[in-house]
Amino acid sequence: MADNEPRFGTRAVHAGQQPDPTTGAIMTPIYQTSTYAQEGIGVHKGFEYARVSNPTRTALEANVAALEGAEYGAAFSSGVAAIEAVAKLRSAGDHIICGSNVYGGTDRLFRQVLSRLGLDFSFVDTREPQAIEAAIKEETRLILIETPTNPLMHITDIAAAAEIAHARDAWLVVDNTFATPYFQRPLALGADAVVHSSTKYLNGHSDVVGGLVLTSNDELIEGLRFMQKSAGAVPGPMDCWLVLRGTKTLHVRMQAHDRNGRRIAEWLEADDRVQQVFFAGLPSHPQHELAKRQMSGFGGMLSLELGSRERADAFCRATRIFTLAESLGGVESLISVPAAMTHGAVPKELREEMGITEGLVRLSVGIEDVEDLIEDLDRALPR
Repeated sequence: MADNEPRFGTRAVHAGQQPDPTTGAIMTPIYQTSTYAQEGIGVHKGFEYARVSNPTRTALEANVAALEGAEYGAAFSSGVAAIEAVAKLRSAGDHIICGSNVYGGTDRLFRQVLSRLGLDFSFVDTREPQAIEAAIKEETRLILIETPTNPLMHITDIAAAAEIAHARDAWLVVDNTFATPYFQRPLALGADAVVHSSTKYLNGHSDVVGGLVLTSNDELIEGLRFMQKSAGAVPGPMDCWLVLRGTKTLHVRMQAHDRNGRRIAEWLEADDRVQQVFFAGLPSHPQHELAKRQMSGFGGMLSLELGSRERADAFCRATRIFTLAESLGGVESLISVPAAMTHGAVPKELREEMGITEGLVRLSVGIEDVEDLIEDLDRALPR
């Protein structure tokens, strides 16, 4: 960090924002408009039409770019829309490598939608750099990884993946939704771009759907801006304002998520009713040392194996504070069964190949009092 560069919490509160020049309002206004008056034909104040740009969206893009250490940001209407925009910067015949243990929506987008448009995909276990290297083709132009992955918390060596990508003139794009820029900075490790579902921790309050791409690559941002204008999958100003409100407390919330996540993971691992706990912050995690090297914390996402769908169902029905729901990253604690929910659209044989069993339960640990959360889990775990 440069001597005069504000630290993370200061950037979270202030980056990309100035008091409104008209009124002095401290909070960025919600510019609820579809178009802008022009002083003359082609003469305007930087804004022409809201699909192309909006001042509230511009503030959000600049804010999260500052948190990721990026020069540019591009906001989209969802995390999947953000990933789609990146993938569509490649052309028919290009080859894309994707992690095999990614969010079900990403898997579905690639396998069932974009593969029909002439893009070629390979799905590999990116925990092993050699597996990425082995999947490279002459036509490879993009490598997309999640780390930690959803829901098994696999860790990919970002620096190693970047080296492999750049040796073949391909982009490395990292889905940083779980770790957030507070705990992990993929661009500093060599990634070309970072994607987020801003629905999750960036917003943090389960009241908006959105996505972001952050990069310092001029070619990438030029393509993303064109994609915003041409495909139009952009967020509205109210959605941007809600995420911008959320990022102001990101550093405070992530500390609480991490603190609670560690306590609960340790407690679950010691309970003989649980077969296995998936949390990169545990010393027993096979990639714990790598996680410690490239992350400064582990957040509030973890999964546990209960051995059967019946036990998983009983557990989810019995919790009182953990709410059975999809999504994650809000201040409230959520519980889900990935095989039936987030990855329900993935064919059963493929889910099993990915390691997503019927007895796997995913927890999004919120910021409630951790003793209440542990008591809730203890009461709900099947004997």
